[in-house]
Amino acid sequence: MSVELTLNIPESDDPRIVIIGAGFAGLTLARKLKNKAFQVVLIDRNNFHQFQPLFYQVAMAGLEPSSISFPLRKTFQGVKNVYIRIAELESVQTENKLICTSQGNLKYDYLVVATGAVTNYFGNKDIEDKSFGLKTVGEALHLRNKVLTDFEQSLHIQNYEDRQSLIDIVIVGGGPTGVELAGSLAEMRKYILPKDYRELDSEEVDIYLIQGGENLLMGMEDKLGQAAVDYLRKMGVKVMLNTRVTEIHDRHIVTNTGEEIVAGKVIWAAGVVCEKIDGIQDSAVKRGNRLAVNAYNELIGEEHVFVLGDAAVMISDELPYGHPQVAQPAIQQAKNLAKNFIRSGGDVSKKSTWKSFKYKDYGTMATVGRNKALVQLPKTSFKGFFAWLTWLLVHLYALVGVKNRLLVLLNWCWNYFTYDQSLRIILRPKTKKGQESRET
Repeated sequence: MSVELTLNIPESDDPRIVIIGAGFAGLTLARKLKNKAFQVVLIDRNNFHQFQPLFYQVAMAGLEPSSISFPLRKTFQGVKNVYIRIAELESVQTENKLICTSQGNLKYDYLVVATGAVTNYFGNKDIEDKSFGLKTVGEALHLRNKVLTDFEQSLHIQNYEDRQSLIDIVIVGGGPTGVELAGSLAEMRKYILPKDYRELDSEEVDIYLIQGGENLLMGMEDKLGQAAVDYLRKMGVKVMLNTRVTEIHDRHIVTNTGEEIVAGKVIWAAGVVCEKIDGIQDSAVKRGNRLAVNAYNELIGEEHVFVLGDAAVMISDELPYGHPQVAQPAIQQAKNLAKNFIRSGGDVSKKSTWKSFKYKDYGTMATVGRNKALVQLPKTSFKGFFAWLTWLLVHLYALVGVKNRLLVLLNWCWNYFTYDQSLRIILRPKTKKGQESRET
């Protein structure tokens, strides 16, 4: 007997706002609209919100995934106007005000696309298949398993070249994710490997950070990018600028200069791209599959569709490529849209009551390691211990849930004072009874 799939949302006299994606933008909008005169349907492929800036710490065994993830239903307990559904968006029919998902179709009065972005492999399927991304908690756990498994396996290998292919790591992309990963790996090599893997010479572990541009952290001031280079090189990371990875093989990579580097693990952090959405007019799709919006985050050419965060591009003379694809624009756009909906009762014809979006740049930051970070504010910049402390406080504040903040703070304090990480556990999902899958 076949079962008809449906999202099973009750009818309501209130305007129905369907939000696709529970990232920073989608979750913020839903929270701002709770207990208001709207029926809010929040749809995501996961039943939790993920705090992406700390994925690298999960991958490096510094944090448990549960401490940077927050259950959506916990957020909206007792909230009667918010409905949560776990489903994948398949297409949009704007002419019928209908979305099609993996669990059924749903009519909307207003649709908000907040689907975020995924790793950009620049169309190279081979690189996509042979490298590790870091855009989900699942990918972070998979990378953690692979790193730890390869360290374990290296203890059985006598041949030097064979061992290097297991323990050497290449990171591609010199943005905040790449820099933070490289710094975390360098600290693991210095503080953890000599204690956990005494038979392994930690000096054999080579960490490469490959950047296509002429400096790291290209969105920051040049002096901060150079400071990141200096920090990492002092920590033993081999920073390669003006270099691109063109091929990835099982035991080595090839760069655009023809150089071959032995490494069995490549972490790809070289940019992001948005997933295409069937049913959206091609004229609204811009570079990186971002969707063009007006000053109210309304999709160009559509009155009842809005786009927030990474998926949105609001082009202006000051920002010809739109806002940066980071958390703050997403959060601020969601807050502004929520206020506009509330002002007009969801009636987009009452645009006179709406306020256009104005981005307030609070700055950019990245941490390199213990007591080392870089902070760029609108009027000043700084580095070192105070920047590192600022980075810690900002990320703690941004986490969802008091429990998560306490767990992360406890882990950070433990790591800082003991020079250790307590989460180096290899987890393998079972494939069948009595047999576990092998990490490859």
